[in-house]
Amino acid sequence: MASKVSCLYVLTVVCWASALWYLSITRPTSSYTGHRQVSSISIARKNVSFGNIRTRPINPHSFDFLINEPNKCEKSVPFLVILISTTHKEFDARQAIRETWGDENNFKGIKIATLFLLGKNADPVLNQMVEQESQIFHDIIVEDFIDSYHNLTLKTLMGMRWVATFCSKAKYVMKTDSDIFVNMDNLIYKLLKPNTKPRRRYFTGYVINGGPIRDVRSKWYMPRDLYPDSNYPPFCSGTGYIFSADVAELIYKTSLHTRLLHLEDVYVGLCLRKLGIHPFQNSGFNHWKMAYSLCRYRRVITVHQITPEEMHRIWNDMSSKKHLRC
Repeated sequence: MASKVSCLYVLTVVCWASALWYLSITRPTSSYTGHRQVSSISIARKNVSFGNIRTRPINPHSFDFLINEPNKCEKSVPFLVILISTTHKEFDARQAIRETWGDENNFKGIKIATLFLLGKNADPVLNQMVEQESQIFHDIIVEDFIDSYHNLTLKTLMGMRWVATFCSKAKYVMKTDSDIFVNMDNLIYKLLKPNTKPRRRYFTGYVINGGPIRDVRSKWYMPRDLYPDSNYPPFCSGTGYIFSADVAELIYKTSLHTRLLHLEDVYVGLCLRKLGIHPFQNSGFNHWKMAYSLCRYRRVITVHQITPEEMHRIWNDMSSKKHLRC
């Protein structure tokens, strides 16, 4: 069995490398700059059950799962679910996370469930490659919206919906990105503390207090007609934040009646304000690049803009030097 899985893994790596090389020389990179595509499927379809909603949703999230792992939490309830936003071509990043901080077996006696979040790609070859990858690792979920920067909010809402539907008894959830290094020791033992009573209505990360950028040239441009206010509610940087699992369903339900914004972290902040949940500031979450040093990385929870090669190097160094003092 082990040799079969090993062969499948090698085959997947080779296929990914070949497919990405082929796409890079024969096809232009697809882009999608519009807002989400809304299907006509009713929210009442069989794989969604959140009770009766008193008013008609303005943002019904009418998307089907194309790839799902509905049984991932059935055997044992996770202490932590990790939701990682990724794109189709980032196989190397996903594999680096699987082999380092995202390994579900890193902590004996502490159940962790790792999931990668994607939409569908305009290129059927990439969709097929992700489906094959999913059959080997069983850690990918996909809904049928177009995978794009402007649809990052849909990707996060998909994760919230998945937790609420298939893993509602988990204790905590982390949402992060595929270029983030996570110091799991600090996250598990110093922040979440498995031996303490789980918190409720809890949300923490790097809290930002800011307002909309009206410059159309900016990546974070926010049109006035979409968001007329001059200030955003406090929100956590989308590079990494933690919340108690009960908040997943609360945010998902609230999103059904909250006008969609393409800035995912801002949108989650809007939902939290409606819920009366105030995010706690935590200086361990960094949303910027930070040069590696053992002692510096021991003090943080997240670091941004880490390549797959750096991920392996940092993980190996920190793992091999746990006995050293700073």
